[in-house]
Amino acid sequence: MLRGKLERWLRIFVVILGVAALAQAATAQQQWIPLGPDGGDARSLTHDPANPDRIFLGTSSGWLYLSTDGGASWSRFAHLGNGDYVLDHVQIDPSNSNIMYVAAWSAERVGGDLFKTTDGGRTWNALPGMHDKSIRAMALAPSDPKVLVTGALDGVFRSTDGGKSWRQISPPNHAEIKNIESIAIDPQNPDVIYAGTWHLPWKTPDGGKTWQHIKNGVIDDSDVFSIIVDPKAPSVVYASACSGIYKSENGGDLFKKAQGIPFSARRTRVLHQDPVNSNVVYAGTTEGLWRTSDSGKSWKQITGPEVVVNDVLIDPRNDSKIMIATDRMGVLVSKNNGSTFEATNRGFSHRRVSALVADRSDPSTLYVGLINNQEFGGVFVSHDSGRNWEPMSNGLHGRDIFWLEQPEAGALVAGTNRGIFRLAKGEHEWQPINTALEEKMVRVKVTPKPGAHVKRASVTYVERQEFVKSEIVGRVSQLKLEGKHWYAATASGLYRSIDKGRSWTGGSVLGYKDFIAVDALDSNVIATDLNHVVISTDSGNTWNSVKVPQFTGAITRVAVQPGQFWILTRIGAFRSKNNGATWEHVMVGTPASNMTYLAYDRSSDELLAVGNPRTMVFTSNDGGNTWKQGPQSMWPVHNVAVVHGKLYGLTDFDGVIAEAGSNGGERSVNAGGGMN
Repeated sequence: MLRGKLERWLRIFVVILGVAALAQAATAQQQWIPLGPDGGDARSLTHDPANPDRIFLGTSSGWLYLSTDGGASWSRFAHLGNGDYVLDHVQIDPSNSNIMYVAAWSAERVGGDLFKTTDGGRTWNALPGMHDKSIRAMALAPSDPKVLVTGALDGVFRSTDGGKSWRQISPPNHAEIKNIESIAIDPQNPDVIYAGTWHLPWKTPDGGKTWQHIKNGVIDDSDVFSIIVDPKAPSVVYASACSGIYKSENGGDLFKKAQGIPFSARRTRVLHQDPVNSNVVYAGTTEGLWRTSDSGKSWKQITGPEVVVNDVLIDPRNDSKIMIATDRMGVLVSKNNGSTFEATNRGFSHRRVSALVADRSDPSTLYVGLINNQEFGGVFVSHDSGRNWEPMSNGLHGRDIFWLEQPEAGALVAGTNRGIFRLAKGEHEWQPINTALEEKMVRVKVTPKPGAHVKRASVTYVERQEFVKSEIVGRVSQLKLEGKHWYAATASGLYRSIDKGRSWTGGSVLGYKDFIAVDALDSNVIATDLNHVVISTDSGNTWNSVKVPQFTGAITRVAVQPGQFWILTRIGAFRSKNNGATWEHVMVGTPASNMTYLAYDRSSDELLAVGNPRTMVFTSNDGGNTWKQGPQSMWPVHNVAVVHGKLYGLTDFDGVIAEAGSNGGERSVNAGGGMN
């Protein structure tokens, strides 16, 4: 009896903690407003069986989004794990929509969880039997929603009581039945289970007592990404692999390879059967969405090859409405049976924003730079303070944007992974500004002219300094435009321009070459590679190498404010009041913590910092002696800026967030994107 009371009290305590955590998260979310840009990486789509207008969207940052209007708009629904969880599979109990399961695997380590809610998502529990397993596949038995099967890196697991208890049904430490990437359950018999591995598919007809290697007809060494079983004819099984799409008409005893999909699109990540017409099957590949209308005999591509498809969802009430989750483009929808697709990402943002600039003359115009978005990234602009965004990347050709600066209203300069680019005011295409002039000693031939005192011309050689043209072609981590002096920290050196980027001079400084950060204020300049700091007090004409504190590890950022230089390291921030001769360790917060981001806002004479954890933002108006904590974010922030009186944060995966309400006072900053 005592044990029962303790268990009941423990359950009550867990619920109280869950409610308190949700309340704290809701409060933090109210302090910040997500702004986008919309779109990015979408991993999975699932609709509520009782209401197909309720659609859940899984991401690779632990966020689960919800749409209540059929995908027209999205809102954050739940955050599961510590921010590195990939949510590839969401299952909803068809008999009770309050019961949901979300499978997760960690993108940063070997591990993961299986989350369950029984109250429609208000509270979530990580199921103990699946804790710390990298779950790559999950299926709910259509004939019995209490039967749940997961596929993890260490095998196949099954629960027959809704996740309360689990049993490994694949042989432990089996040489082949591991690294499970896909799971399917027979729609009529929950004991018949298919498992796709990183090396061919398997099947158990008896709940895991015995296993069959169903590889006949499948090219050897095929990663099996997806398996589906026809609900009307369970002997019909489709499997997708890195080697193509396969179909079996005898429960997997023999597969035949589908024809019609080109070699370049053979990595088919997901298969989805039309819930109305079983002859129609969709294949989401790394080169677009394909469809067969004749049970796999022929296939037709219905999107462009640039679309990387992660999941497919068909409206069961109207199978002409097709929704796909994609890399970089977010969610796309077709309402005309695939004739056309359009983005439907309002409220959903899964992008890494690396840079933010507020237009000098228009407070409502914001520019952001993105990384890891290829042709769908680059630079975006909003003319209504972040409510709507549109790309402005013509000429960037898929480059990552590491930094943005604005030399004048309406113009932009970008540091990218391949050179420096400028967008002039009123223009619509970025132009490279990468001409570098390197001063070299050149040996020149001189031939005197014959004259009265010279009987015969003799050839001589002299050495003189000349500027030799080259080009900045590599990574440009940071830019600083300080008056007539422009500075660029690049992989090939530190460069300076005095003609607004038309030409650059520089390169290696004091033997250091791979620069990652630079900052300047008036004539004071500081720059760093990962291990060395150089300082100039005459606008880069001469440089001094300064000794940094011991055991700091890599240096990630530098800053200049009147009378002080700053460096940001693995163990926090250090300031120097004597041009780098000595350094003082500075911390923020109560209790004190190290900084993970630091910048100086010249217009308000404030230091801006992000603490550890990276949800805490601080400001200082006395040179870093004291700090004031700003609103706490529920999203990890790697960069923060003040834009026209409000704090803005740049998150790891969730775009730009803005402080709700005004800080008071009209402050504006030209904020570039950090590398962290």
